[in-house]
Amino acid sequence: MSYKEEYRFWLEDSYFDEATKKELRGIADNEVEIEDRFYKELEFGTGGLRGVIGAGTNRMNIYTVRKATQGLANYILEKGGKEKGIAIAYDSRLMSPEFADEAALCMAANGIKAYVFDALRPTPELSFAVRKLGCISGIVVTASHNPPEYNGYKVYWEDGAQVTAPKDREIIEHVKAVTDYHTVKTMDKAKAEADGLYTVIGKEIDDAYMEELKKQIIHPEVIKEMADDIRIVYTPFHGTGNVPVRRILSELGFKHVYVVPEQELPDPAFTTLDYPNPEDPKAFTLALKLAEEKDADIVLATDPDADRLGIYAKDTKTGKYVPFTGNMSGMLIAEYILRERRAIGAMPENPALVTTIVTTNMAKAICEKYGLTCIEVLTGFKFIGEQIKLFEQTGSRHYVFGLEESYGCLAGTHARDKDAVVAVMCLCEAAAWYKKQGITLWDQMLNLYEEFGYYKESQYSITLKGIDGSKQIAEIMDRLRANPPKEFGELKVTALRDYKSGVITDLETGAQTPTGLPESNVLYFDLTNDSWCCARPSGTEPKIKFYMGVKGENLADAQTRVDALTAALKAKLDEK
Repeated sequence: MSYKEEYRFWLEDSYFDEATKKELRGIADNEVEIEDRFYKELEFGTGGLRGVIGAGTNRMNIYTVRKATQGLANYILEKGGKEKGIAIAYDSRLMSPEFADEAALCMAANGIKAYVFDALRPTPELSFAVRKLGCISGIVVTASHNPPEYNGYKVYWEDGAQVTAPKDREIIEHVKAVTDYHTVKTMDKAKAEADGLYTVIGKEIDDAYMEELKKQIIHPEVIKEMADDIRIVYTPFHGTGNVPVRRILSELGFKHVYVVPEQELPDPAFTTLDYPNPEDPKAFTLALKLAEEKDADIVLATDPDADRLGIYAKDTKTGKYVPFTGNMSGMLIAEYILRERRAIGAMPENPALVTTIVTTNMAKAICEKYGLTCIEVLTGFKFIGEQIKLFEQTGSRHYVFGLEESYGCLAGTHARDKDAVVAVMCLCEAAAWYKKQGITLWDQMLNLYEEFGYYKESQYSITLKGIDGSKQIAEIMDRLRANPPKEFGELKVTALRDYKSGVITDLETGAQTPTGLPESNVLYFDLTNDSWCCARPSGTEPKIKFYMGVKGENLADAQTRVDALTAALKAKLDEK
């Protein structure tokens, strides 16, 4: 059907409720809006669904959620996973509880038992619950750090990680195969509960999750010794982190944890924030104000589904709070864990750290010092989770730590996704350890730069919405692929990694080798002076993202170098 035919179908068919039809009648004179809502199905990508809330095939609503869930249910039934059931969690966003119930009741109507959390929970706890309950799959209803008008859901498989190849493509095909809304199953909630197909979960999973987190503590004695001296400011950005973060810090013995009161409680409108993203400095305004009042050592923020962590730490010399990128905080936690595990003899055999291709090269330098294998995977924490599963299946290595540049990391294997709750815990332990040595986390970051090199990373993205935007993003990638740059300013391209073709080309010799990673629409340029640039369309937003990294002589030099690389990239993109 054309978008106009789809629009009329939603207006006229008895399947859709009156509230939906009223919303659609309200845009009857807006052809652009009608087209945007109905020109395509909301894409069920490799991670699941994400989109703006509203009526229409290209929106998040109970009908698109239910339809996608029917496709997932069909796949679960095909794989013989009916008896294992599915775990479902949700965050604080608009319609999150409703979408969670729609998914659960669709599963129940297909004979698949749904374990639904009694209230909002972090994404990593859903990952943990899938394995704890022995489920075949999991769903978490969240749009992560997207603006408030968005929602979505991510799909997990029985290993606790988001689905990877070939299951991701297989699930997508099953979702696409559901073309008739009338074939989508659902059932009454009271009947689902009475039939044992809808079960509420909560405290028992919370308690088990907390116990797993505590296993990652290396020096409980240092926390006990320094707990009264460390002052921590924390904000959950109106999301799911508030309860578990406060609980774990309290149970570990930290005595001075101050939560930003204006951002403590769930608020689907995120009223105090322009954008609930720990990468956004403006999001820390209230937290930094409270930190000044309390003379805090560290300032922490988790995004709405509590899988990503942003931090500020005090600079001893200036007394000011310094922001950390995800690369910086990840390296700070990683180096502390690797060093202290080595020191107490708690490092496993064949240890490995897993990172992504767009994460800082400092990870390789730190792994070299502490004798770990450093493994690079494609962008997306699901690929790190996949490595944990492979290690367990083959016994080849033992996972110690994983991180990606987008403010996500995981210590331990209790979850198979990034976990801001365990990151908060590890970072606070490290802060206590360093305070005992008389330094702050920022002081220690400077020590790492001095020892391993002044690595600096940056990002540049272009937002291109709608039908034309999708075409423009594809054209940019096609142009870079057909005529790859030979240099970016003064930096020469030494090799081109095309993850779509699976080939790495040495530009000096012409030699070609396989990337060794799954097919993905990503281009990576290895540059001189330990620098690099990577182009990748976003999988969750209408953007094309460019990642860059350099290594400088000092902080100022590294900043100058990354600014020059960014300028050179923009100039290349402007060339016709």
